[in-house]
Amino acid sequence: MLKLKNISITFNEGTPDEKKALADINLDLEQGEFVTVIGSNGAGKSTLMNVVSGNLIPDLGDVIIDGKQVVHMPEYKRSRFIGRVFQDPMAGTAPSMTIEENLAMAFSRTKKRRLRSGVTKKRKEMFKEHLSTLNLGLEDRLTAKVGFLSGGERQALSLLMTTFTEPNILLLDEHTAALDPSRAALITNLTDDVVRKSGLTTLMVTHNMQQALDLGTRLIMMDKGQIILDVSGEEKQKLTIEDLLHEFQRIRGKQFESDRAVLN
Repeated sequence: MLKLKNISITFNEGTPDEKKALADINLDLEQGEFVTVIGSNGAGKSTLMNVVSGNLIPDLGDVIIDGKQVVHMPEYKRSRFIGRVFQDPMAGTAPSMTIEENLAMAFSRTKKRRLRSGVTKKRKEMFKEHLSTLNLGLEDRLTAKVGFLSGGERQALSLLMTTFTEPNILLLDEHTAALDPSRAALITNLTDDVVRKSGLTTLMVTHNMQQALDLGTRLIMMDKGQIILDVSGEEKQKLTIEDLLHEFQRIRGKQFESDRAVLN
């Protein structure tokens, strides 16, 4: 479903601030895979997401979604088959519009535009049905302005908006990081439920190692623009946070010794 082939991107090339953001990344996600991505600040996680979404064009490499080469396809065109939930609960929704208007706008992204209103009686019933799965009572507040919702409610709505039109790829960009612990737990559980039921191919970036272990079918660790660990299945299920920290230090140590050998 998603293939990244030899993706490389360098920021500020040829200057003292040059940084290799991604270095020859190869990644293959099968249909329905749920991959969590962890790594320290500057590891390349957000850059990876921006390359997939079309927000950044790599210097080298190919991005293939459902067999289509999309590396030069602009972000607004890719949005037809990519859903993305951002870290900021204020992003992804229109605060001055109502819940039903936001849902109608999201629903219309994959439909031919018509002159009639996007909020019809039939659609209202569909929106209520989808909102009821969140167990937040939003199905009874269709005419409420989204700007008055809590951060957790907005993030839940954003997640619903990106998934109910069944995109090819779902990108979750630290989508619980800005929430308080209770709301973060709610959105984490909701994410697990939504992705399991929909079978969406999902790539989720997180700083929360426990969340990365609990969610998904596969875990990737990044460092210095490279994928340094890729585990799935039973191997992933057996991992602990201590295991991840130990593996990170072990790989970092090997890289340090390798770099020192080259310099000498």
